[in-house]
Amino acid sequence: MDATRNVPIAGAGPVAPIADGCKRPKLLFLVTEDWYFCSHRLPVARAARDAGFEVVVAARVQAHGERIAAEGFGLRPLRWRRRGDRTFAQAAAIAEIARLYRREQPDLLHHVALKPVLYGGLARALVFGGGSRGPAVIDAVMGLGSGFAAHGIAARWRRQWLRRALRLALAGNRGRVVVQNPEDGAALTALGVNPARLSLIRGSGVDTRHFAPLPPPAEGVVTVALVARMLRAKGVLEAVAAVTMLRERNLPVRLLLAGPTDPDNPGSLTAAELSALAAAPGICWLGPVDDVRRVWREAAIAVLPSTYGEGVPKALLEAAACARPIVASDVPGCREVVRKGPEQSGILVPPGDIGAFAAAIAALAADPARRAAMGRSGRRLVEDDFAEEVVARATVALYREALAGRGAAA
Repeated sequence: MDATRNVPIAGAGPVAPIADGCKRPKLLFLVTEDWYFCSHRLPVARAARDAGFEVVVAARVQAHGERIAAEGFGLRPLRWRRRGDRTFAQAAAIAEIARLYRREQPDLLHHVALKPVLYGGLARALVFGGGSRGPAVIDAVMGLGSGFAAHGIAARWRRQWLRRALRLALAGNRGRVVVQNPEDGAALTALGVNPARLSLIRGSGVDTRHFAPLPPPAEGVVTVALVARMLRAKGVLEAVAAVTMLRERNLPVRLLLAGPTDPDNPGSLTAAELSALAAAPGICWLGPVDDVRRVWREAAIAVLPSTYGEGVPKALLEAAACARPIVASDVPGCREVVRKGPEQSGILVPPGDIGAFAAAIAALAADPARRAAMGRSGRRLVEDDFAEEVVARATVALYREALAGRGAAA
């Protein structure tokens, strides 16, 4: 999508702080869950803090509130959920966010993911009206996801509703809209978002010091791993089917499933279903894993057979940072991590094609040299395009641009 602009990266060092004597602008993150903020937005928030912003985080707080407060950020607990809100709960959530915005009077809002974009945009309009009044806005669409890809009559109805709501929310302000891949930018342009408002910042950033290249696992049975929430849309069942197919051909492979169930998501597998899958030979469900490097020390290949587009899957970026090759679905988001050509970092296969997925795993399992070359390419890609510092600099530059535009419009 040529109309989407990449955010320029200013310099190679840390973001310069706001000049002494200037009022610290208040930046408010609206995020559904505290764990999601910590896993996907914490490096950017730190960079903004270090650049002189006052940072406030509004989210449902469950297990990470102390960690957020320890960073020096303001913490504002919300009562909403990521999914499952009925009409009354939706209205109550928007009203709660509107009260928060009226009380905090932020200079800049960063709505992270679809639900905060929708609810936060409506709350901002209620408090400040449309146009240039009120805080500047960054709307980060972290992937359009299953809402734009599901099939069936009910899914089509939800998709139409989502399109209308998203168009309304994004039209209510003149802020920047951040996408993580060009396909999502094209989809938003089709919804009527002005391409001049779109900015492309790929991914949420990876700590390349923490996720360092790992030596290849010991020879023998080749382990592949799927790291994700245990959702059907992440291709958990397809991964199991592909590995089962290979084992029936007497190929020495096994599969690790690493990640939690997600009770808030109707597409989540249950613990009982995962335990039943793991009862088959060569399949192991680890549950939540605190340090995913443990998985990549054991696994030689990362897999993600998603059945719909991603933003940019952080699990694949972490695997690539650890020098692991990737087999993934040829869908938006995965294409950003699995590059073709001389610097090939993995193999893309048609979504839902279990045979092609199994064949790609078999090809890499039989070729350690090819796995190593792809792992090196993936590591270079992460260092160049997806490191935390790269994403943080680009995002803080966008914050400053948004604030400058707000001042010019005032």
